[in-house]
Amino acid sequence: MALIGALVEILEKPSVVDVMIELMVFVAPIWIAVSIGVLVGWAWKPNWANTSNKSVTLFPQFKVQFPACISWISDKDEEYSPLPPVSAGPHYSLSELEKEKSSVVNDEDLIHLHKLVEEKDGGPAWIKMMDRSTPNMSYQAWRRDPESGPPQYRSRTVYEDATPETLRDFFWDDEFRAEWDDMLIKANTLKECRSTGTMLVQWVRKFPFFCSDREYIIGRRIWESGHTYYCVTKGVPCTSVPRLNKPRRVDLYYSSWFIRAAASRRDGSLSACEVVLFHHEDMGIPWEIAKLGIRQGMWGAVKKIDPGLRAYQKHRASPIACLSPSAHMAQINSKVNIEILEEEEEESQDKNTSIVSQVEETHDNKPAGKGIPKIIVVGGAIALAYTLDRGLLTKALIFGVARRFAKTGRRL
Repeated sequence: MALIGALVEILEKPSVVDVMIELMVFVAPIWIAVSIGVLVGWAWKPNWANTSNKSVTLFPQFKVQFPACISWISDKDEEYSPLPPVSAGPHYSLSELEKEKSSVVNDEDLIHLHKLVEEKDGGPAWIKMMDRSTPNMSYQAWRRDPESGPPQYRSRTVYEDATPETLRDFFWDDEFRAEWDDMLIKANTLKECRSTGTMLVQWVRKFPFFCSDREYIIGRRIWESGHTYYCVTKGVPCTSVPRLNKPRRVDLYYSSWFIRAAASRRDGSLSACEVVLFHHEDMGIPWEIAKLGIRQGMWGAVKKIDPGLRAYQKHRASPIACLSPSAHMAQINSKVNIEILEEEEEESQDKNTSIVSQVEETHDNKPAGKGIPKIIVVGGAIALAYTLDRGLLTKALIFGVARRFAKTGRRL
């Protein structure tokens, strides 16, 4: 009643301005309480959930654990720990190094990306989010929510007046990426394989003011099939780079492209380039909040890529321009015959289907009562009948079921 009375008193103010001011003052504490509740619910984690959490002592007798994503409540004088140089890691023998390189990104990743492109990966259906365009590009985006793991995103972008080779080098060129990707703070190449083009790189990316920056250890590799490119990048473990509190490392990361020539919207010629991207990552932010942020900022981030691509084209066209180390690695591709790959996938699928069918048939034909001696069935029924109830009806029911079960086993 007091709340209703206060509201009525506000509405009785002589002017609309006074009413609005009083309503703002009246509602402000509620919004502040809601904001604090959301912030605390987002930030709080128990000690066992994340060992990298910072302990902030608000009072001597109380300690509240906040994760590293709430950077503005941590100590002001704390700076980023310097990233260790590549040479600081342990020494590997040649065989160990080749084994680690081959296990970073392998043919299974190519098969998985191919299934994603063909929409045969067995995941849930894609939900369309966006369809935008500019004179130089068109963009479509989809999202899906798997049963476990973060939301997954799929996008298709067609760039006018661009070749697949240019887009391949553009997305791989870490040295030039800083010119158009304002979220990239640092990019280091940790290891590389000159025979397969496999790379192990370290990224540090800038996040909003209320989150600490993120570190990524990424394995990547490119397969080529007739000027069509399958570019796989994913988060991989790396013991040679120690895990730090800041920047916070993202372990679950997947971002891969399918690049090929496409028909231009202008004249229908193959002067455009199609890029299909599959992306998901666990940034350590609640997924619903991340989905909202991605949806709001997606188109703004995508629009920045096209000017960066045009600047990259001019840069590469310059007579004094030279390939950066990462762009040079982008041109070392593993050759693959997609038709043979698809045949192998179909054979593997048929084999798996045959095995499942045989297992189900064996299960269906398996005698349900075979091998159960009649004496055990009847003896068990007698013991059960006299244990449960002394009534005649209960004993007759149990004996009848046991006799029928024993006859079924004898027939089988």
